[in-house]
Amino acid sequence: MQLCILKYDWYMLTPDEKNVFLAFDFGTRNIGVAVGQKITKSATALAPLRAQRGIPRWEEIDALIKNWQPVALIVGMPYKFDGSDLKVTKLVKRFIEQLKKRYQMPVHSSEELLTTKAAREEIFARGGYKALQNESVDSVAAKIILEEWMA
Repeated sequence: MQLCILKYDWYMLTPDEKNVFLAFDFGTRNIGVAVGQKITKSATALAPLRAQRGIPRWEEIDALIKNWQPVALIVGMPYKFDGSDLKVTKLVKRFIEQLKKRYQMPVHSSEELLTTKAAREEIFARGGYKALQNESVDSVAAKIILEEWMA
């Protein structure tokens, strides 16, 4: 039995197809993280980052940027159902401005309404309550945010 391995000629891809993105689902204690690329329009949840009272550990984000070399960052923007701001919306806007200033790259916001609910459902479907305890809902939410943004 032979395995067929498909190989992409990376140098033949257009710059837009090579684009790698990092997404964040901001929280005051945890920040979900996902990485994705345009060619597949898919994302993968990464280990969540810890935050203390809404302040991220910048050295961890520095390491992610260095490792993945994204062309842009995507941040989930929380709003109420009526479109008004939540308490955390102001902190997310500040986080976006800090990312722009620190990394000098495009930072896009993306509506995150119901992504946490969708993340819980996705994790539960894979492994029930045990999976919910073991997987990062925040990072799966970041994955959903990124996939929706790339769609």
